[in-house]
Amino acid sequence: MSGRTFHRVTVLKGGPSAEREVSLATGAAAARALRAAGYEVTELDAGEDLMSALREAAPDAVFNALHGRWGEDGCAQGILEWMRIPYTHSGILASALAMDKSRAKEAFRAVGLPVAEGRLLCRTEAETSHPLPPPYVVKPNNEGSSVGVCLVKEQAGGPARLDASMPDTVMVEKFAPGREMTTTVMGNRALGVTDILTGGWYDYDAKYMAGGSRHVIPADIPGDVEEACLDYALRAHNALACRGVTRTDFRWDETRGTDGLIILEINTQPGLTPTSLAPEQAAHIGMDFSQFCAWMVEDASCRR
Repeated sequence: MSGRTFHRVTVLKGGPSAEREVSLATGAAAARALRAAGYEVTELDAGEDLMSALREAAPDAVFNALHGRWGEDGCAQGILEWMRIPYTHSGILASALAMDKSRAKEAFRAVGLPVAEGRLLCRTEAETSHPLPPPYVVKPNNEGSSVGVCLVKEQAGGPARLDASMPDTVMVEKFAPGREMTTTVMGNRALGVTDILTGGWYDYDAKYMAGGSRHVIPADIPGDVEEACLDYALRAHNALACRGVTRTDFRWDETRGTDGLIILEINTQPGLTPTSLAPEQAAHIGMDFSQFCAWMVEDASCRR
């Protein structure tokens, strides 16, 4: 363990959110990678007894592999701060802001970053009439991984038919045409741009099912668009005061050059599953998965 700040690491995974299964996969992958890097690792499925379970585990640091509400929105971070346990990824405020899509958009606009036009609505309003001319997208304001996202197409006969899991408040956005791209930020460095190719909509299945999408890195895009992605991702990371690793997702209308690039959202705890994008971008700069996870652990701290 020469050169390591921490020895005993607890990987938080699972939890009660809609992204539980993805978190379990992320946590298992991170635990394997950290053991390979020489850490003593325990895995903890985050439940109501989280504080007592953490006291029993007594880690030097926590690798936060939770996704979605409770684990990625500042709640788990608050517990870790209270217990004074160093942890990975972003702190309380940055996590809460990033999970709230509406407030994150406000922060991005304030620093001049382009975002999709959108507004918050009651779900009943979105289900009874068209809040925008189609095509438009309806999504939860505080979930990730495309959970519950609904695309209302131009030929739609009526308004959105929302999944039962959708909350009472939803985000409605004008559909942004073009290519789906993403950039990972690690510390103060934007790693690269990935072009995400699918047979259709980049939904939950396209993100996590084998063969659901194809990733091209480096993306085959003009140099000025690549530079804009790298710049916007780093500025978005800093606008929310994020820490550790984040991933910013874009849509790019290639008919409009850099003017066609918009930010969809920022992910403060990107997935680490076999189909995830952040580890691929780390590999692109020569960092294997164990090194990537170890970097996150050694970046851990309180008061993030």
